[in-house]
Amino acid sequence: MVEYFGRTDYVHGSPARIGVLLANLGTPDAPTAKALYPYLRDFLFDPRIIELPKWKWWLIMNAFILRTRPKKSAELYSRVWTDRGSPLLFHSQDLRDGLAKEIQARYGDQILVELGMRYGNPTMESAMTRLLAGGADRVLVVPLFPQYSATTTGSTVDDLGRILSETRWVPHLRVVSEYATNPLYISALVNSIREFWDRDGKPDKLLFSYHGIPKRYYTSGDPYPCHCLRTSRLVTEQLGLSPEQHITTFQSVFGREEWVKPATIDTIAELPKKGVERLDVICPGFSADCLETIEEIDEENRHAFLNGGGKQFRYIPALNSRPDHVQAILSVVEQNIQGWVTSEVQSIGSARSVEHGGCTHRTSSPV
Repeated sequence: MVEYFGRTDYVHGSPARIGVLLANLGTPDAPTAKALYPYLRDFLFDPRIIELPKWKWWLIMNAFILRTRPKKSAELYSRVWTDRGSPLLFHSQDLRDGLAKEIQARYGDQILVELGMRYGNPTMESAMTRLLAGGADRVLVVPLFPQYSATTTGSTVDDLGRILSETRWVPHLRVVSEYATNPLYISALVNSIREFWDRDGKPDKLLFSYHGIPKRYYTSGDPYPCHCLRTSRLVTEQLGLSPEQHITTFQSVFGREEWVKPATIDTIAELPKKGVERLDVICPGFSADCLETIEEIDEENRHAFLNGGGKQFRYIPALNSRPDHVQAILSVVEQNIQGWVTSEVQSIGSARSVEHGGCTHRTSSPV
């Protein structure tokens, strides 16, 4: 017996394993100002989130934001908190468990699955430690952000680099950059919409809302708005919607800087004036329901639509741990571990094709 990545039960000759690290944004440990302070500090001090000179942003953060924002954010989180805790956390855990069950059925103990958060707990560092301690010498990182942005996937890779810089034995590593056009991901979105409509009827318009980024990030090379529009296009094509029946917008705008447009809340407030009485909203950029979907969309934006004269507002939940979402993430994993598994194991991912191609939306609505 020897110690191997922290394991004291390791025996030489044991087969090495593959690790899958699911990464999501994160959440505070509790809906309190005390818990929100370190969470917001870590999040807002990330240079990928706020691209300002450090000294200038440090002054703004400590003089204003961290004095008032934790209490305000805690009040919002308290509205979405459940007996299981943060929705983003338990939905992500359920997705991890569903994926682990599918992988166990296909690959046995050959592949380990862990969940880590970019900010908050469980940390990415703790997840990576568990994978390495479990014997993983090859690790696939799957950020649960379907559309790439430097503010999400890029930041996750930054944290991964920090973690591995302190790791003695760095494993073989692969990172999924995005899966915005993955066929099973698109199908899961289409299924969730169709199921909703079959049960409750179709709206006048379907609105896709994605988290926004400053326009400056986009013009500097961040492809995020293009990825969002690709996802929307593929979903609406499968649904057979005309251009008049859907729109893509960007939410969570703050500060004075110009952000990509159109803005979700401004658009939603104006739609009743254009004859839209029944509106459905879906947020394909969020793999799990969270503060931004439950409170911002289903409460704040709902009020904006109804107060503007709308008659019916419905939020279509995130994919969360739906079985077809689990299958979509499984396909992403299988596409990206090819060459790492034994040849006799059948891979559904290798039989799937993912749409590629340049962005044709650079001069259209996202800006």
